[in-house]
Amino acid sequence: MNETTAKGFISALFDLSFKELITTKVIKLLYVVGICLAGLGSVIMLATGLWQGGPGLAALIVAPLSFLLSVIGLRIWLELVMVIFKISDNIELVAGKAAGR
Repeated sequence: MNETTAKGFISALFDLSFKELITTKVIKLLYVVGICLAGLGSVIMLATGLWQGGPGLAALIVAPLSFLLSVIGLRIWLELVMVIFKISDNIELVAGKAAGR
């Protein structure tokens, strides 16, 4: 981020009128953080299962499956958020064209 973009982000962050939206700017960061948290959770699940001995084999199956399902769910949720923002942009475009007639 350059200085102008950083100022724009900070000003958008504290924009109480919500004219500037930051979700579309931080969605990639949210996805990366979500993937890291899902990976960390899976590693903890695997380590706990192996440490306890008995459920180790189940942890070998459940941990990667849990990671995969978590990332898929996160991706779908974030894509839905982005679709909502795109719908909003398109509605504003159509309303602007209708007001211009």
